[in-house]
Amino acid sequence: MALGTVTASYELRFDTGRVCLDLLATTHPGERLGSVDALRAWITGAGLVPEGTPLAHADPSWLDAFRELRAHIVPLVRAPGSPPQGPALSRVNDLARSAPPAPRAVPGADGTLVRRLDGPPGRDALIGAVARDAVDLLTDPAARASLRQCEGDNCPIVYVDASRGRRRRWCSSEICGNRERVARHRRRTAALTRA
Repeated sequence: MALGTVTASYELRFDTGRVCLDLLATTHPGERLGSVDALRAWITGAGLVPEGTPLAHADPSWLDAFRELRAHIVPLVRAPGSPPQGPALSRVNDLARSAPPAPRAVPGADGTLVRRLDGPPGRDALIGAVARDAVDLLTDPAARASLRQCEGDNCPIVYVDASRGRRRRWCSSEICGNRERVARHRRRTAALTRA
């Protein structure tokens, strides 16, 4: 994949409602952060940096750091009824201490203001931004109460249910919801042919 190219939408998803949960979604249905290029695409797609921000300085240590953060966030959001404690919470808190990349408003090609970063973002600054999002999620009672586990078969994705009535069942209506509707149709068709 060329630098700056975003992978196909089925590979990287940004529909969980939080950047920290989008990071968790990079494990399903398999490892989506399999290369530094994929991580660069995820960082841009998640909105951690403005489109076109150079990330050529990212190296394999970035992959390790993002995967480590992801592993610490998992137990904190998968048990929404219990207070998160232990080494995972301690590590997320430590990582959240790093200052996020500094944004600037600069004139774009057409004269309107666009967001740019003050300089190339560092790994720790980007990790800190995701960890800070996790801390914000974990400490916001309304957002935490809206955490849902996808009801799709074997789908581990956790998302924030911001739907009207808070009745969203799937991480994505187009992906898991569609699979469920197809499976339901097949069950009805099979029942009719047996009858």
